[in-house]
Amino acid sequence: MTNDLTAELEFFQENLDRFILSEVLPNYEQWEKDEMFPRALWTQLGEQGFLAVEVPEEYGGAGANFLFSALILERFFYHNCSSIGSALQVHNDIVPHYVLRHGTEEQKQHYLPKMISGECIGAIGMSEPAAGSDLQGLKMRAREEGDGFVINGSKIFITNGQHCDLIALAARTNTDAKGSKGTSVFLFDCKTPGFKRGRNLEKIGLHASDTSELFFEDCHVLASAVLGQVDQGFRILMGELQRERLAIAVSAIGAAEGVLEQTISYVKEREAFGQTVADFQNTKFTIAELATEVKLNRAFIEQCKRQFMDDELSVADASMAKYASTDMQYRVADRCLQLHGGYGYMKEYGVSRAYLDARVQCIYGGTNEIMKEIIGRDVLK
Repeated sequence: MTNDLTAELEFFQENLDRFILSEVLPNYEQWEKDEMFPRALWTQLGEQGFLAVEVPEEYGGAGANFLFSALILERFFYHNCSSIGSALQVHNDIVPHYVLRHGTEEQKQHYLPKMISGECIGAIGMSEPAAGSDLQGLKMRAREEGDGFVINGSKIFITNGQHCDLIALAARTNTDAKGSKGTSVFLFDCKTPGFKRGRNLEKIGLHASDTSELFFEDCHVLASAVLGQVDQGFRILMGELQRERLAIAVSAIGAAEGVLEQTISYVKEREAFGQTVADFQNTKFTIAELATEVKLNRAFIEQCKRQFMDDELSVADASMAKYASTDMQYRVADRCLQLHGGYGYMKEYGVSRAYLDARVQCIYGGTNEIMKEIIGRDVLK
């Protein structure tokens, strides 16, 4: 990394932290209670230049590299604003890259500038009631008819489900094909007749993030809505998994560093039995163990970032990063909560939110059990 880029990243982080501290944190508790952050925040994020930063300048973007996109995730998770961070993972790090890599020029010109401004919010329509990590089990049907396709089915656990305007939607276009074949991805406009948003799902964590059921009944889309080629959707979806899993790993390390620093400050101030909690050997050993885990994972994530930017990050390494860092994040949050004692179980202390928000990181983006399966196959091949 050049010194100029380092300085640019530092300046970018200063602006980002300033925005989070002034515009997000004062309102975050209320958004958690409301179980959704306001749509207006997307517009603010766009105005500040924090949306889809890697999109090239020709489409209105900053043309930044992955380090800037990663930094946005790290800082929101570091400041314990995981609900917003998880929404940005989808909008910044996945959907626009589907469009950039596989979209037509018309699709790029239509969607990307609006995603950068916050006018168009992106979501991914993969998970279904009977198909989560197993994308080969998709039931949603897109039947070819007239000048396009008619889509029927439902999706579940969709991040940005209440706010989204655009869905990268996976559906079966060839039911005779076996396994992953016969799946297509559509750039689905949420204004399409027949589309309905279900309830905003109640979760144990990430309360301010809108996660929804989505329903599609005889939704007619033009053939121009197909992303890439018909029946080649599985390849498109798989092509961005390294980025998605690395983004989750980046968020995990940011969250772990944040909750650990918060806990270090707490144990230095909290007194018990005539001394600070930090004075107890158990505390010192626990903090030593957690700090070591965080540093080791940080080193691996930085290596993975470099590999990704050089187009050398393997599927197995991305899976290792996602599995190792999210497991670490949850362990760190759990043990930091324990160091807070009874106060750790109270909502007024951020460690309780960090603990609950960490749990899903081991599940979405492919469960960590699936990550182990991928890693095991690679190691044993």
